[in-house]
Parts: sequence; structure tokens; C-alpha cells
Amino acid sequence: MIELGGNITLEGFENLEPGALVIVKKVVGNYTKKISNNIANFERILILLDREDQNNIKVKLHKNGEIEMQEASDSNLFFALDKALSKFNS
Repeated sequence: MIELGGNITLEGFENLEPGALVIVKKVVGNYTKKISNNIANFERILILLDREDQNNIKVKLHKNGEIEMQEASDSNLFFALDKALSKFNS
């Protein structure tokens, strides 16, 4: 598990190559900033990378004591991450 600040957790990303992890952190940080500005009572976000299928991303958004979940898959990890996170800004 990787903690980014106090409100972002990445799970399953530990074995990602360092260059890819830097990009993931940037993408997640930028989306989390937008999400926290647009969603009232935002608490934290958990990003899960499926260890068996590394093309599958699950995002759990904690707000006001509730959890909202989005999921996306793509052959490209970064596209899957973008698809899952962008669903919270719709």
C-alpha cells in the first residue's frame, strides 16, 4: 500500500516500475485535486490495481461516510486509470 498525502491510497501498485509509478502518482494527484474541489464532503480516495489483471482499476471514493466505487479496464494502465477517475468528474 502506498500513501500519497493524507487522503490518497494506492493499493496493488507496489510492483510497478518506478517510471510508471511516477506517472500514476501525477495522474491520481491531479484527479484527486479536481474531485476534492467538485465533490462536497470529500474524505479520501483509494485506487486499487488488480494484481492478477493489471488492466483493471477500481476506485473507491469516500465522502460523507459513504463509499462510491467506479471501475475501468483497458489494455493500457494509464487509460484505465483515466477512465475510472474521470467518472467522478461527470
